[in-house]
Amino acid sequence: MYGDSSTVRRILSETGDTWAVVGLSSNRQRAAYGVAQVLQRFGKRVVPVHPKAETVHGEQGYASLADIPFEVDVVDVFVNSDLAGAVADEAVAKGAKAVWFQLDVIDEAAYGRTRAAGLDMVMDRCPAIEIPRLG
Repeated sequence: MYGDSSTVRRILSETGDTWAVVGLSSNRQRAAYGVAQVLQRFGKRVVPVHPKAETVHGEQGYASLADIPFEVDVVDVFVNSDLAGAVADEAVAKGAKAVWFQLDVIDEAAYGRTRAAGLDMVMDRCPAIEIPRLG
C-alpha cells in the first residue's frame, strides 16, 4: 500500500483544494472525467492538464503542469505507469504539496523520489472512492 489512511485523509482534507488532473480531457468515457466531477462536488478546484488544453467542467485546461499560472496543491495522475514518473517529477518542480497516482498507476521509483522531495504521495488509489469515506 502506497499511502496510508492518514496520508489519504491529509491530502483530501488538509493539503489544499486546487487539484491539477493530468490526463483530464472532455472525453466523458475516461475515468478522469468522472473522478474530476466527484472532486468538484467535494469542493476541489479541478484544473485539466492534457495536450489538448481543453476546458473541462468549466475550468481552463493547460497542456502541461508548467503552463499553469498559479499554485497547485495536488497533482492527480491519470497516465500510464511508464509516463507517471515524469509527471511526478514535474509536480515536484511545480511546487505541488502532494501527488496522487490513480488506480493501477504504479512507479515505485517515482514514489521514492517524490517522498524524498518532501511531498505526500498516494499510489494505486482513487480519490473519488476515498473522499466519501472521510465522513
